[in-house]
Parts: sequence; C-alpha cells; structure tokens
Amino acid sequence: MSPAPADVARSYLASFASGDPDAIAAHVAADFVNDHASALGSRSEGRDEYRRRLPAFLERFGGLRYEVEQVVADGAAVAAAYVLTATSEGHPIEVRGVMLFDIADGEITSRTDYWDALTYLRQTGAA
Repeated sequence: MSPAPADVARSYLASFASGDPDAIAAHVAADFVNDHASALGSRSEGRDEYRRRLPAFLERFGGLRYEVEQVVADGAAVAAAYVLTATSEGHPIEVRGVMLFDIADGEITSRTDYWDALTYLRQTGAA
C-alpha cells in the first residue's frame, strides 16, 4: 500500500535537509515534471535530469530547509505552503512559497513551485 499523498509531499520536503540528492530524487517518478512559476526557476523533465541538477541547486542554497506551514490534500493533488531557509550567495535567506504536487503510487509525478523571487533577490542584495 502506498503512503498517503500528503505524507509523500511532507517526506519530500523534509528530505532536502539531508542535503542528499539521492534521498530527494527517490521521492519522484521516472517521468517527473519539475516546473517553477518564478522567473528565476527552470523546468526539467525526468527523474534522471532532476537528479543531475540537484547538486548545483543544493550548493546554491546551503543548509536548505523547508518549514511546512500547511498541507492541503485532495486525493492525489497536494498543496504545501512552506518557508524556505538557506544561505545563498553568502546571505541568509527566508522565502515563502507553495508547491503543488501530483502524486501517484507513492511517487511525485509533477511539482510546480510558486515562490517569492523578489524577496530572494532583495535578501541576496541583487535587487
């Protein structure tokens, strides 16, 4: 029996604290679609491509943690509001956002991340 979709989303977000790309990528399906609503993010398709990009992402956001504020599930669709904390470009950052997930058979098939890019730019001194 597969875990509840909300539990999969929570586990995925918690896995970032490990800093382990394999632990993070283990939550996604082979045909995973990773999308970003922010102009600073980029889309990828497939678990292998997502896994390939994770080390650079984790390096850019040292000590990355997602503090989950709220999770709302409607069947296989899950929304998770979060506060991301990390160090980026030598600056501590704290950015709020929401991820929308589609989950099937205990794996994330798609994720769309909505986050406040202007706050990030301000906190890193780029805006």
